[in-house]
Amino acid sequence: MKRILLFLVTNFAILIVASITLRLLGFEPWLNAQGINFTSLLVFGALLGFGGAFVSLAMSKWTAKKMMGVQIIEQPRTADEVWLVETVRRQAQVAGIGMPEVGIFEAAEPNAFATGANKNAALVAVSTGLLRRMSRGEVEAVLGHEVSHVANGDMVTLTLIQGVVNTFVFVLSRVIGNLVDKVVFRNENGHGPAFWITTIVAELVLAFLATMLVMWFSRQREFRADAGGARLAGREQMIGALEALKRSTTHPLPDQMSAFGIAGGIGQGLKKLFLSHPPLDERIAALRAAPLP
Repeated sequence: MKRILLFLVTNFAILIVASITLRLLGFEPWLNAQGINFTSLLVFGALLGFGGAFVSLAMSKWTAKKMMGVQIIEQPRTADEVWLVETVRRQAQVAGIGMPEVGIFEAAEPNAFATGANKNAALVAVSTGLLRRMSRGEVEAVLGHEVSHVANGDMVTLTLIQGVVNTFVFVLSRVIGNLVDKVVFRNENGHGPAFWITTIVAELVLAFLATMLVMWFSRQREFRADAGGARLAGREQMIGALEALKRSTTHPLPDQMSAFGIAGGIGQGLKKLFLSHPPLDERIAALRAAPLP
């Protein structure tokens, strides 16, 4: 889904900007004359970390609409738009969620995403390339995959995981900064420039590493959404949609788009740890091996 990278970038930007702003304002409630008050640091880190994650969640639908240029279907104007809206409506009813907004965005690649803080007020959007290059059965399966993401509450779960990760990044970066300041530079009078420089660098590095954990979760939820798409549209249609994606992604998306979309990116070695989606062959094999519902 396209929302993964949008969510991560927004979230870590909020966390780092908030950290710098607090420093500039001289507001460091975890500091005292003896150094760091770890209880205050943990509490404040959790407030800031979960706050950043939930702000990102609240902004996710608006951000996706603006960044991807999604045109919401208010009143269907063509037979394809009527079919698209009615298919999402039917799947949402079966999945037990409110009717999402349905939209289309311009992109040559077959792609789709779903986002939103509330599973009863979500957004499901598909690319023009998806509608042009896939059969209706395959598009139905892709829509089922996206509706399943909404029904599974994946964005909320991702937000909670991101909140924990943010707290870890915030707290550990300051512990590292404190150690460098006190042990390496032997600063005994409060915290010097080394503390703040090290803290910001550690925050950036830890946020980068923490992304591996978030992406691991993202890969697991793709398997669950595939299974949901198979339940809503049929297993063979879901497999057919993934096979169509394989044929359509012979030339992979650019690196900045590799974490976007239902197909995800292609990576080797360590790059695999930062992919939001499992390889398509693994997803197809998992569907074939799953017992019939």
